[in-house]
Amino acid sequence: MQELAKWDSFYVIVGSASGALIGLQFVVMTLIADKPSAAAPEAGAAFATPTIVHFSVVLFIAALLRAPWQTIASVSALCGLMGFGGIVYALIVARRMRRQNAYRPEFEDWLFHVLLPLGTYGILAASPFVVRLHLREALFGVGAAALLLLFIGIHNTWDGLAYHVFIRMRDVHRERPQK
Repeated sequence: MQELAKWDSFYVIVGSASGALIGLQFVVMTLIADKPSAAAPEAGAAFATPTIVHFSVVLFIAALLRAPWQTIASVSALCGLMGFGGIVYALIVARRMRRQNAYRPEFEDWLFHVLLPLGTYGILAASPFVVRLHLREALFGVGAAALLLLFIGIHNTWDGLAYHVFIRMRDVHRERPQK
């Protein structure tokens, strides 16, 4: 389909980046696994798991839009379903963030774990409705959503890693008796 052919390079780059970052996230989780806290499972569900979900959605979008579709209607419907699913998931993440007690979320946490994902998944959810009248704009919307989710995931990965390295490790060193 000619409309999607122009996006091939974009989705090869974005899909490759998200796949690599999923792998990197697993490496990071493995490296910090020997330093768990008592509330780590709840915090992980609120802060780490959504990052993998966002990277996975980007990877799925990249694969979806590189497939040889006959019409744009099927693609836009699947993007819309992902968007609605992402909205529900962002609301679940908000609830998890409120319920966990390992860390008190700041505005930046709410912004990058709930508000920006909600807006981004909203763009995906709107795509099947926009595509009929404004194909080019809808494709840019889906591309922007994929890129936003990628950058949200990068930010959240760095934020989580920085927290573990600079805050948690500092606290662990303070708790150890001096020799």
